[in-house]
Amino acid sequence: MTATRTYPHGVTSWVDVTQPDLPAAARFYGELFGWAFTEVAPRYRIATLEGRDVAAIGAAEGVAGWHTYVAVDDADASAAAVVAGGGTVQEPPADAGPGGRTAACTDPAGAGFRLWQARRRPGAQLVNVPGAWNFSDLRTPDVDAALAFYAPLFGWKAVDIPGAGAMLQVPGYGDHLAATVDPHIHERQASAPPGFADVIGGVVPVAAGEPAHWHVTFSVADRDGSAADAERLGGTVVAATEDLWTRKAVVRDPQGARFTLSQFTPPDGW
Repeated sequence: MTATRTYPHGVTSWVDVTQPDLPAAARFYGELFGWAFTEVAPRYRIATLEGRDVAAIGAAEGVAGWHTYVAVDDADASAAAVVAGGGTVQEPPADAGPGGRTAACTDPAGAGFRLWQARRRPGAQLVNVPGAWNFSDLRTPDVDAALAFYAPLFGWKAVDIPGAGAMLQVPGYGDHLAATVDPHIHERQASAPPGFADVIGGVVPVAAGEPAHWHVTFSVADRDGSAADAERLGGTVVAATEDLWTRKAVVRDPQGARFTLSQFTPPDGW
């Protein structure tokens, strides 16, 4: 039996996308990533891969976009802390059925994120494999100001990972994974930079004029093949890049939501 993946306070735990045309979104992402869908609430569908929860799509008017959720012990207390730290609560804490309790927030720079106090649904159950969520990163005009807001809220620590840039850590998260769903994570990552198992996201400066936001990345086995599939399904490849660890493509889906496809290509000896 597969162990349940759980998320300590401060760890990014879930992603979903809101789209004006829900059936069209399900067709696009279902074909691109091999997802199956189950409607768990009116106009909200959980996506599964290999029978495990990986993401969700929801119907909403307006601009399509991906959202990143951060696990919290108490959504109400964390929402109050958001306001105390200079952020804004756009949608106050409310129960999302029996799955958990959530709130929609923005940080002082305007980047939107969501809180998730888990109950029946702890978060993504399959990650970092082709077709599943890999990463969320904060893109902000002032990294220091952003960390001053998020660090006391979620316990984050920023570190520089060679070849990957500034990463966000929740100290002890790697030990949590080792004790629950990934007992060999430390041995497997013995050649990785120190603290790599504690990484829960990234933070990068935005280009001039670009609004602050959270950006979502999905793992793929073949960046070029998946990018071609996205275009065949009506999406647009906005950019393609390569670094020490990955080959990536930024994609805009047919309704306008942006995300990244990432093929893991670690250096020799990793």
